[in-house]
Amino acid sequence: MFGLMPRDTVFFDLFEQAAAVNLRAAEAYAGMAQEYERRQELISRIRELEHDGDDIAHRTLQKLDTSFITPFDREDIHALMMQLDDVLDEIDAASKRFTLYQIKEPTPWFIKQTDVLLKASQLVVETMPCLRNLKRTEHLQQKLVRIHELENAGDENNHAAVAELFNTGQDPIYVLKWKEIYDLTERAIDGCEDIANIIAGIVLKNG
Repeated sequence: MFGLMPRDTVFFDLFEQAAAVNLRAAEAYAGMAQEYERRQELISRIRELEHDGDDIAHRTLQKLDTSFITPFDREDIHALMMQLDDVLDEIDAASKRFTLYQIKEPTPWFIKQTDVLLKASQLVVETMPCLRNLKRTEHLQQKLVRIHELENAGDENNHAAVAELFNTGQDPIYVLKWKEIYDLTERAIDGCEDIANIIAGIVLKNG
């Protein structure tokens, strides 16, 4: 009898909404790198998007608490939504540092890393509709591999950026400020890979 009951598909809508919000935040963050004079406007935009993301996460948990049948394991639904929310939190935290630390201008490494984050966030958006049909995952697997490749590129960029900070003899306070921004940005990129890993696990269990 349970096999004949329809699964609640609202979770797919919520995942897609959350991923879209993350992408808009990544676009605003990358926009800071390209148009730094607009940073206050873009930081405010990211703050608004972080609130939107929190609302989606809250609605997901409420729905999870009241749903009898779910499209896949409750633990996976919870983990995926929380990881989507974590990426958004990292972007929001990083963007706030530019006001808090009175950063005068972006660095080339920051520009490069925001581009990596933007590409990874776009791929996360593209993976979400694939969850609706876990029997056909060939295109999904390609996207997951590409997210892993971007995380590796982001990791290499971060190591190089931090090495440059410590090796160029800049003011120690400047070094500490930028190291924190670099690390938060890298954690957002890492979070995209964590999303990919959660999706890969869902596919393995349900494909």
